[in-house]
Amino acid sequence: MSSKPEVTLKMVQEAQGRLKGVAQKTGLSFTNSVSDVADCKVWLKLENLQRTGSFKLRGAYNKVASLTQEERDKGVIAASAGNHAQGVALAASVYGCQSTICMPKHAPLSKIAATRSYGANVVLFGDFFDEAAAKANELAEKNGYTFVHPFNDPLVIAGQGTIALEIIDQLPDVDAIVVPIGGGGLIAGIAAAAKSVNPKIKIIGVQTENMPSMQTSINQGKILTVEGKASLADGITVKTPGDLTFELVKKYVDDIVTVDETEIAEAILWLIERVKTVAEGAGAVPVAALMNGKITGLRNKKVAAMVSGGNIDVNQMTRIINGGLLKSWRKAYFNTVIPDRPGELVRLLSIVSESGANILSVTHERSQHGIEIGYTAVSLELETINEKHVERLMKQLKDKQYQVSIK
Repeated sequence: MSSKPEVTLKMVQEAQGRLKGVAQKTGLSFTNSVSDVADCKVWLKLENLQRTGSFKLRGAYNKVASLTQEERDKGVIAASAGNHAQGVALAASVYGCQSTICMPKHAPLSKIAATRSYGANVVLFGDFFDEAAAKANELAEKNGYTFVHPFNDPLVIAGQGTIALEIIDQLPDVDAIVVPIGGGGLIAGIAAAAKSVNPKIKIIGVQTENMPSMQTSINQGKILTVEGKASLADGITVKTPGDLTFELVKKYVDDIVTVDETEIAEAILWLIERVKTVAEGAGAVPVAALMNGKITGLRNKKVAAMVSGGNIDVNQMTRIINGGLLKSWRKAYFNTVIPDRPGELVRLLSIVSESGANILSVTHERSQHGIEIGYTAVSLELETINEKHVERLMKQLKDKQYQVSIK
């Protein structure tokens, strides 16, 4: 693969033609709630509502559609954390060719199941994308499959760039586009297309602090491998950027910032609760960056933020919501000890219910370590209003001689 940028506006426009009737032109929706916190005018580009649940369909389909019949007859193979997998599998099914997808062992179950539903053979290998990619290359060499790279391919990048053309059509005076970065295919395509149409549009990339491979590489002026950690944003935990995407990012992208795991979780919860849209971790990082003041120079500007995908594992979403409720004091766990005699538990629960807290669960244990004979430990899971409500309830219980702790 050449390291010189080779993605043109014409290539993106040709990809747009191939994707007609396949990829949806997703909505660009203004959001008051994010705008107020971010101090700029924010529109969300809702690729979580794209077919397959993410933008990845665009690049994958453009690549598979551009293959020769001979290349398709060999079968296609790809490596993916989950979203590219679904795009390749769908495109392969449209063109009647066999697809094999290598995914990390810990990819969300929802993404694995969805990929299989499009007829792909799924191979689970390694802990991160890069290990799955090495396995895909090995199988491609062994079996003669045609490899469809998830980001380091001009046709894949051009397919992702069609998003920029849609944004400019939907919001002609857009000042900035904020984009997640993993291997860099999405931001490379958007940046190349947007800057070709209007060089004044700022392109800002966002990575997870747990795996800032592109930011580190750009800062050091060379492609580096970052041995990072797992992240809620599993779709962008890529250790090594592509050489083509690196060159395009270096040429066109104005800045790259990072967000931490708490900021990603808060953004996912905010999007669910306030914006009424479901984003996976990678899809929420632009909103996380905007809401936490990570990007400078955007005050009162018109900003398009990518919600790049919505394929979040339901179990992960439950944990994120629960963590958000605990952090905002809308849920609390109280522990105390009461005398082990009739009426004492009812007395405790009456005080709690009269405070306006909703009791979700009660655990009552006599045999807990450190509890004296004649007493019992009680744990309460409570639905509360806010931190002041919790403090008020704590005071009420202490005034009634209960020794209370919050877990």
